[in-house]
Amino acid sequence: MAYVNTNSIARKGFADRLAYLKDLVLTAIAQRRVYTRTVAELNALTDRELVDLGISRLSITEIAREAAYGK
Repeated sequence: MAYVNTNSIARKGFADRLAYLKDLVLTAIAQRRVYTRTVAELNALTDRELVDLGISRLSITEIAREAAYGK
């Protein structure tokens, strides 16, 4: 009795790798935009407004990093 075993090997061509790289770059650009926008908006707030939100001026970059890239 003969057995046939077919395994599909997922080979990605150059176009697939290029599309994946493009997606990575676009995601990184979008994340960086969120980060810079968040930092700019929080830095534009007065100290009083930041205190009302419970945010220290020293933690702005940490908050922006979390907003853009997650924990």
